[in-house]
Amino acid sequence: QVQLVESGGGLVQAGGSLRLSCAASGRIFSINVMGWYRQAPGKQRELVAVTSSGGTTTYADSVKGRFTISRDNAKNTVILQMNSLKPEDTAVYYCQTIIGSRVYWGQGTQVTVSS
Repeated sequence: QVQLVESGGGLVQAGGSLRLSCAASGRIFSINVMGWYRQAPGKQRELVAVTSSGGTTTYADSVKGRFTISRDNAKNTVILQMNSLKPEDTAVYYCQTIIGSRVYWGQGTQVTVSS
């Protein structure tokens, strides 16, 4: 069993910053991928940023240059630093990790950006 615990969401004005954190615990042997997805009301869940165990990162075009993903392999933690936030970034943000062939999701944390 693997648990993902997220923190750091909240309400911020446009142009502000937030930092999301996700810690994985449980039966973890080797984490392949850790990352963040988001889902806005009425929309499908979409990739925000992911990072592999080898350090490769992928960002959605909409967040490139504003968001930075980082990872602490020793602590099984992934951080999403979000700067220059826009109202369209408002969504529930979900942490995801892939261990072996299994995908795990966090419970989600709300990010609301006011204009």
